[in-house]
Amino acid sequence: MKPLQEVSMNERFSALSNLPRFFKLVWKTSPSLTISNAILRIARSAIPVSILYVGKLIIDQVVHLSQTHESNHSYLWKLVVIEFLLAILSDALSRATTLVDSLLGDLFSNYTSIQIMEHAAILDLDQFEDSTFYDKLERARQQTIGRTVLLSQVLSQLQDLITMGFLAAGLIVFNPWLILLLFIAVIPAFLGESYFNDKNYSLSRRQTPERRELDYLRYIGASDETAKEVKIFDLSNFLSERFRFLSNKFYEENKRISVKRSVWGSIFSILGSLGYYAAYLFIIAKTIAGSLTIGDLTFLAGSFRQLRTLMEGVLSRFTAVSQGAIYLKDFFDFFDIQPKIKLSENALPFPKPIQYGFTFENVGFKYVNSNQWANRHLNFTLKAGEKLALVGENGAGKTTLVKLLARLYDPTEGRILLDGRDLKEYDLAEVRTQIGVIFQNYLRYQMTVSHNIAVGNIHEKENKELIINSAKQSLADAMVQKLPDKYDQALGKRFNQGVELSGGEWQKIALARAYMKDAQLLILDEPTSALDARAEYEVFERFAELTKGKTAILISHRFSTVRMADRILVLNKGELLEEGSHEELLHKNGRYAELFQLQAKGYR
Repeated sequence: MKPLQEVSMNERFSALSNLPRFFKLVWKTSPSLTISNAILRIARSAIPVSILYVGKLIIDQVVHLSQTHESNHSYLWKLVVIEFLLAILSDALSRATTLVDSLLGDLFSNYTSIQIMEHAAILDLDQFEDSTFYDKLERARQQTIGRTVLLSQVLSQLQDLITMGFLAAGLIVFNPWLILLLFIAVIPAFLGESYFNDKNYSLSRRQTPERRELDYLRYIGASDETAKEVKIFDLSNFLSERFRFLSNKFYEENKRISVKRSVWGSIFSILGSLGYYAAYLFIIAKTIAGSLTIGDLTFLAGSFRQLRTLMEGVLSRFTAVSQGAIYLKDFFDFFDIQPKIKLSENALPFPKPIQYGFTFENVGFKYVNSNQWANRHLNFTLKAGEKLALVGENGAGKTTLVKLLARLYDPTEGRILLDGRDLKEYDLAEVRTQIGVIFQNYLRYQMTVSHNIAVGNIHEKENKELIINSAKQSLADAMVQKLPDKYDQALGKRFNQGVELSGGEWQKIALARAYMKDAQLLILDEPTSALDARAEYEVFERFAELTKGKTAILISHRFSTVRMADRILVLNKGELLEEGSHEELLHKNGRYAELFQLQAKGYR
């Protein structure tokens, strides 16, 4: 994107091509409100010229009566009543339009917010780990209010253009040169507004990453989740100073543009006023010469004044509308991002049951914008019904491996087979259903206990029996029974009556999610790290018992747990270093044996 001072008028008009797609979204939001809005605005657009013309007739009639001294004033009073009714109608239409604008704007904001969430849900995990993508997501998300404003601006623009057509007709009949004078008077203001709107847009785009940092600082500086560390590490001043530095920087940048805009706006306003009064003097001169009536004077002067105001508004709003249309490009750019992990045509159903297992054939994976391999040269088979443990130091690629298995990522090289067929050939939704994963960094939802567990299989959120049974399997039920509202108890401190759990209690809730669906492959990625050794052993004993006949992967740093697996894979820097049972790996006296001895020494 160019610096905004280089954006040409052609590019502005080109940006307006985003508006048809925009109005398709508006129409989908509410066809009835969209039609109502259009009808109200067309009706409103005829009111100003009608009031001016009736006012002209009233003044001419008053002058006529004062000169002729006629006693019959019925025509005059009819005109006054008509003007009164037009004023009431104008107010009613204005209020109705404001109401419809508000309702349509709220619905549109809600609709597009849901569209963003639904589109984000189909995108790939690694796309969320790309800062460029995240900037687009953030701009799309931030423009919820901006899109609502744009809707009102575009509709107002159309209404004002129709009104201008009515007013201009009267001026053209009188003297077409007045229209030319009007354009000359308002064009400088239009160009000035256009320039400064460009500068604001450029600044806004440039500030997007730092604005995200500002929001992040605001959050961690005053959050229940971060308060503990902020206090213990005395981070308040550090966070406040960083926030102050960024916010002052934004303030100064915005201030420079705002001051210049105000100064030049005043100059351009003076030029517009000179044009208006030149036309006004011309109309007065014609009236004094007898070419126009007093009513004509009020009508033409009023028409010129309103036309000038409307034209300034339309031209000024054009820069805002085109600006909004450029922002719409950011919005639609987000929706144009497509997932790289796509459904295969004629996708295979997931095998029920799995016959042979999963086979990694020279699998490697790189994260976006990274030169290092997270996994490389992975060659092994996870047999159906086998319990496999992954061991390795932090950063060894264990979590990446299970994300590849769950098809949250696709391999950068090599392939993963399921029962001899590439995992990409299977129905993606079925793959996600048949593979249950609980990660170490699971979410602590600020919801009820029931919903916290049900997220493991949200389609069964009303199945209380399944939820309670899952909690019993994860050993969470005993803890839940002690809560005031049991399974209806709100968790977390964000909402009223919420209860905060300990780390171990949260992990039992998270583990219950794994049992919510009848998955053929269960993966536990260090979800028990907050439990003590005995509690973790009990959880994995229960896990081994409940996964009999099923395939399972567990990741743990505790070797007392790992040794329960049928086979252990030792990873180092993303590559497979050793594999075998606990006894076999100790006998090899390699990396596994070294790590085991280090941990055993810590317990002596």
